[in-house]
Amino acid sequence: MKATNIPQTINSARLLSRLQELGRIGLDNDNIRTRLAATDEDKAGRDQLISWIKEAGLEVEIDRIGNIFGIWTTEENKYEKPIMLGSHIDTVINAGMYDGCYGVLSGLEVIKTLQEKRFKPARPIAVAAFTNEEGVRYQPDMMGSLVYAGGLSVEDALNSIGTDGTVLGKELERIGYAGSKEPGFIKPHAYIELHIEQGPILDKEGTPIGAVENLQGISWQRITITGVANHAGTTPTEMRHDAGLAAARVITYLRNRANASNGQTVATVGTICFEPNAVNVVPALATFTVDLRNPNEERLQQEEEALANYLKELAAVEEVTISTEQLVRFSPVTFDEKIVNVIEEAASKQGLPSKRMTSGAGHDAQMIARICPTAMIFVPSVDGISHNPKEYTKDTDLVAGANVLLNVVSNLTGIEE
Repeated sequence: MKATNIPQTINSARLLSRLQELGRIGLDNDNIRTRLAATDEDKAGRDQLISWIKEAGLEVEIDRIGNIFGIWTTEENKYEKPIMLGSHIDTVINAGMYDGCYGVLSGLEVIKTLQEKRFKPARPIAVAAFTNEEGVRYQPDMMGSLVYAGGLSVEDALNSIGTDGTVLGKELERIGYAGSKEPGFIKPHAYIELHIEQGPILDKEGTPIGAVENLQGISWQRITITGVANHAGTTPTEMRHDAGLAAARVITYLRNRANASNGQTVATVGTICFEPNAVNVVPALATFTVDLRNPNEERLQQEEEALANYLKELAAVEEVTISTEQLVRFSPVTFDEKIVNVIEEAASKQGLPSKRMTSGAGHDAQMIARICPTAMIFVPSVDGISHNPKEYTKDTDLVAGANVLLNVVSNLTGIEE
């Protein structure tokens, strides 16, 4: 095995400028940045990305779910499976500038740098921007990559009804991004996603590079507790069937379980609603969501089972009725050990300390890992803030991560096997 012509640095000014330029797309008059999937703002971001892909002389392909691909092939490698890089450019509401976009633009920058260095890759290199990773307007999240990996039919995805009543397929047609390629038309040799950490670990420890070796499993449920509405002043405590109290007990139970897991399990109640939602009425109904995560499938199942058993006990004790609905269930993902090693080696050669990590957030990489060897690279998020306009990663860290990606790709594509 032999690596050749390994370049060291990307064009940092170009990468940082493009991040800023893409970051301005979707800003409203109050400087609130929102590019939900298949909106006009998303179209504007996509159009800009396509213009940069074409500027690099790449082949542009769009599949039926709207995933965008810029593909660099040569006459010598056109029959080989490509190395795929990428992420997404859709955002949450009132978003930061880096989430997803950094991975897509760094992937494109890697290709541009390799071209300018007259590097001759043994494999094609493709950059991907997957549709609806955030899942804000349409469910589920990571939709484009899930469809691409065969985990959801393209028809079901296109028929998804948005929070605003729109249909995804119709909206993709409206903005001009209903492509003709079947999802999965490119069979990657490997996939690497560069991303901001979206958590505090690297920033807190002062470590510039995270070599992501696995990704947590995710279990989302909606829980509905039905009690009896009654007067807040005249109903004795022991005679209440209080859906609100039962909900509170679930929340504290989940925190206690998480605390007892030595940091392996995290549990979040992110939404909650009471009915009749009046200050002087015992709640008759409590509806809330539970987000459970663990990097080990067996332990995640144990947490799900423990919660189910607790809900049965709680229903009997509080004399309420409890029902659950599974919203999302993704198993944990273990990334490819060989690629993780290459990431660590690339960081080391550049004098950058690295840390093996678990991703606490979901990413397109977890879907693409179903079809090819996959890994991720993290760079620090200042104070761990993400999905927030205060999301920030220092320029030096952005450039360092892109340089690690560059060297990983040049190694993977410049190796004779």
